[in-house]
Amino acid sequence: MKNLFKTFAFALLMGFLFIACEDSSEQMETPKSIYELASMDSDLSSLKAAIDKAGLAGTLNASGSFTVFAPSNAAFAQFLTDNGFASLNAVPDSALKEILLNHVLSSKVMAAQVTTGYVSTMAKGGASASRNLSMYINTAGGVKINGISTVTNTDIGASNGVIHKVDKVIGLPTVVTHALANPNFSTLVSALTRSDMPNFAGILSGTTSSPFTVFAPTNAAFASLLTELSLPNPAAIPTATLENALKYHVVTGANVASTDIMHNMNVTTFQGGTFTITTTGGVKITDANSRIANVVATDVQCSNGIIHVLDKVILP
Repeated sequence: MKNLFKTFAFALLMGFLFIACEDSSEQMETPKSIYELASMDSDLSSLKAAIDKAGLAGTLNASGSFTVFAPSNAAFAQFLTDNGFASLNAVPDSALKEILLNHVLSSKVMAAQVTTGYVSTMAKGGASASRNLSMYINTAGGVKINGISTVTNTDIGASNGVIHKVDKVIGLPTVVTHALANPNFSTLVSALTRSDMPNFAGILSGTTSSPFTVFAPTNAAFASLLTELSLPNPAAIPTATLENALKYHVVTGANVASTDIMHNMNVTTFQGGTFTITTTGGVKITDANSRIANVVATDVQCSNGIIHVLDKVILP
């Protein structure tokens, strides 16, 4: 009887071990690539179709370390409607490829590693054949990308990186896109869109006279200008003063990256006046009134130009 009990117990134990091994084997299944995960997710079927159409399946199925901000089917449907496309097939392959690459980072970034600031995507725009487009991530009150798309689901692990789902397709950013996305440029945006100004938003979101190099003053820079001019608020800046000042911060027909800047470089602006850039002790701009502004951040690459950040409003 004891031997029979031992035999039964042994058989039962082996059965449990066999089941446990099967469960362990299932848990240790080979991780799926980003492309495979998109193919398996019913809410990413439009993304999968777009990847196939753009010829990026091989890239996102290969080994590597990518971060993909993956738009939902609803996001793609809205994108098609907003841009007047009858279907995904109507989107030119070359344009679709860059739009998709604008959702991809070349390194793996988990949700806990995301911080507010600029990162480079794998996309390129019309302003530069060599510089990748910038993405602005804002973590205040959730995670928002380029002021357009909100992250809705995070840390979907893949063998070649990670997927974060988003609720909007992230179009190629213009100078205006990046100005609107960064809250540090809110005063600049208000100035550019003031009712007595030319259509700066239309100009800087388009391609006529592009690429643009924009030296963008921060909110603090505008606050300092108001103190300097003894004005109560930006609305009090005289029309001619503001229009000339805004044009003075823009260079047309050139995508001047930080690597292109030289010491004692003389720059002709959209306004018609000039200023001088020096590089000793950091990059500085000396305006027509011998006032000096520091370039405090560089190379925010847009599809139609590039932005560098100033700590002072320069005046012609």
